[in-house]
Amino acid sequence: MNDTKVSNTLGPYLVLTFVFFILGFMTTINGQCQGPLKILFLDQAGELKNTLTNLISFCFFSGFAISSLISSKWINRHGYKTPLLRGLVLMVIALLVTCLSSWVAENYSQYVINIGDGKVPYGFFIFILGSFLLGSSVSLVQTVIIPYVSAYVIPNTSTLQRVNITCAANSFGTTIAPFFVTAVIFGGAAMNDFNAGQLMVPFLLIALCIASTRIIVGRIALPDIKNTRIDKEDNKQRNIWSFSHLKWGVVAIFFYVGAEMGVGTNVNLHAMELERTGSGLAFFGKTHLMVGNIDLGIPALLATFYWGGMMIGRIISGLFNNISPRLQLMIATVVAALLTLIAIITNNLWILVSVGLCHSVMWGCIFTLAVKDLGKYTSKASGVFMMGVFGGAVFPVLQGFLADFWGSWQWTWGLIIICELVMFWYAVYGSKIKEKPITADNNI
Repeated sequence: MNDTKVSNTLGPYLVLTFVFFILGFMTTINGQCQGPLKILFLDQAGELKNTLTNLISFCFFSGFAISSLISSKWINRHGYKTPLLRGLVLMVIALLVTCLSSWVAENYSQYVINIGDGKVPYGFFIFILGSFLLGSSVSLVQTVIIPYVSAYVIPNTSTLQRVNITCAANSFGTTIAPFFVTAVIFGGAAMNDFNAGQLMVPFLLIALCIASTRIIVGRIALPDIKNTRIDKEDNKQRNIWSFSHLKWGVVAIFFYVGAEMGVGTNVNLHAMELERTGSGLAFFGKTHLMVGNIDLGIPALLATFYWGGMMIGRIISGLFNNISPRLQLMIATVVAALLTLIAIITNNLWILVSVGLCHSVMWGCIFTLAVKDLGKYTSKASGVFMMGVFGGAVFPVLQGFLADFWGSWQWTWGLIIICELVMFWYAVYGSKIKEKPITADNNI
């Protein structure tokens, strides 16, 4: 996949892996705020509560669609480090906007916008603006990290191994984020005791942490990766969409992120619905998970099980370098579809969150298959690939709309099965390379 033959040190790889941990943490923080913000901002939103709640994810992943191509152009022009630093600065700005939404909600709650039969406060719209900026920043940074760690040769490792280990760090961030939202941001309070002011201090502290990370990364050398960027003087450039395995890879990642975030962000909303109806969500017979005087909540536990399953799966996958990504993707999608079907029929969310183990390998497999043999087109392909992450905006909102329309979340999980089947098709057919490879080096 690249022509880099020298043995690289672990330093840059570990730095980017840590930054990827931050991305996972921030992505899930944004998604896990949906439940509390539904109470804080949308209590008077009428019949569109679930749809409006999912606008948080929609705006976050809309940032991917817009900024992904910009970031790939920056990589080609400036290398990998400059876009990375710009992305971290934008992340700090996004968090400050989120703090502003908290301040407006606390001090100007009387200002609302009428939507249908409901009322939505200004603070909510400022928050989703912050979500959009946060998604844009995550996209900028992620467009750097994934192609970099896949092309950054470390002896005795494969591309899929490096990507999965980095993604495991990302998953650790997603795993601890639900409890951070419940225990730190909202202090373990009951949902009817939430107030918007609780958002301000934690998000300011996170912004300070990101700013410090930006300073540290700015002082660390990130060596450029040869033959992963298009030369300005190259007059024989091919249209990036002419690579069919990349094109269908964008489609596959669109459905993958839709499935990943559909479960990750909406399972807590479904759990809240079941809690209100008194349905069985107990964990070892307990309906509340207490640590001291803090109620961490069953919805947060479900989300943690899901993201934790992804982390465990990625760690396990990272230990192996001889298993075909195509075979891994085929098996994972079939098992995930079956588990989701069982969860729908039984209305059992504990079964549903077990698909996290299957989802764990899908990103790495799809990316590895999509950029295989692209050589100097790798960085540009990464930007195009990130456009597919917009699926995380579409499917959760569509699922929320169906939940409002049907009055229940149970059958909306059928969307996840559709996503799994599309990814299975990509593994079997769409990932086949039909064009002549750009480079003879096959590091898959």
